[in-house]
Amino acid sequence: MRAKITYLVTAAVLVFYFVLAGSRGVLLLEQGTWITVTLGVAVLILPFIGIWFLWANTRFVTRANRLAVALEAEGGLPVDELVRTEGGRIDRDSADAVFARRKAETEDAPDDWRCWFRLAVAYQDARDTPRARKAMQRAIALHENKPAGV
Repeated sequence: MRAKITYLVTAAVLVFYFVLAGSRGVLLLEQGTWITVTLGVAVLILPFIGIWFLWANTRFVTRANRLAVALEAEGGLPVDELVRTEGGRIDRDSADAVFARRKAETEDAPDDWRCWFRLAVAYQDARDTPRARKAMQRAIALHENKPAGV
């Protein structure tokens, strides 16, 4: 729940920034000189890039959460079997061992979105966020393109 609240607060702050930057860009455009028009266009581009980035990430998180709910309903969510330090951090060797099992599971069933979801969790536990994201994107793609009736 804490992550959701943080995400919503961050998104709200970003939207406020986009509105503020957009209004400044419009003010620059209204000045009408070639320099202010150029700067106004440049200032207006930033909120559009930010809005796209926020939309893409929100869409990704929503789809990943949908997969988690579906996997939980099936009883297939990965069990937390990681060894942790006294401070609560994940032990690296433990994360590597779980990752090796998840990778082998995914190699055995490369078209199963469930395996890719569990692999994404294992990547995240191993602190490899870029690969975790790619694995989750693969899980989402497989889930959305599954044949009818399955």
